[in-house]
Amino acid sequence: MNERKIAFLTCVNDPELYAEATAFIRALDVPDGCEAELVPVEGAAGMAQGYNAGMRRTDAKYKVYLHQDVLILHRRFLHDLLALFRSRPDIGLVGMIGAKTLPPGGVWWESSDLYGKVYESHTGRLELLSFGGAGEESRAEAAPQRIRTEKVAVADGFLLATQADLPWREDLFPGWHFYDASQCMEFRKKGLKVAVPCQREPWCLHDCGPVRTGYAFAEARERFCRTYMGA
Repeated sequence: MNERKIAFLTCVNDPELYAEATAFIRALDVPDGCEAELVPVEGAAGMAQGYNAGMRRTDAKYKVYLHQDVLILHRRFLHDLLALFRSRPDIGLVGMIGAKTLPPGGVWWESSDLYGKVYESHTGRLELLSFGGAGEESRAEAAPQRIRTEKVAVADGFLLATQADLPWREDLFPGWHFYDASQCMEFRKKGLKVAVPCQREPWCLHDCGPVRTGYAFAEARERFCRTYMGA
């Protein structure tokens, strides 16, 4: 794989949202000698299926899987991400917010031990979510080897970055739910850690709008618990 390329993979069904997301990606500071690649996937049947399709279209070693409604605010995102991965080969997957412990029901945000930061709008109003890591920041510019992270059980799928390729479990999660928690568990099964970086200010904004769960969510949750938690 190309160690000097970072691919941004996104399932797209709203060109206007994706255009705004890509504008922020293009505004990122790209490290010298590196290349940022956009990999939009249209017509995906589900998130895991779309991400697998996108994975096959790029030779980038480093991949950032993000929703079309995510804006990366941190201009040195690529510097920090590469410094983190290159100094920590034991970390396979990085998210921006997640749970250090997974509750019995399998829903990460119901954990009492959350970590990370993001601006997001699941309540219908854009606001800061901040759990742990208060006052911490990435130290990539001064000392890349000292970037601080927190190990988590699972991270939220609005943005997940990897330095190793594992197939997304579209066989188990063909829709739009629990594909992210599943991928985190798959990385952990391979002996790779899932982590969230310390952030003084959130690196991302996720303008998801009000979140509604229904039968498809409940069905995916039950499948996740049976597969990974023995429930």
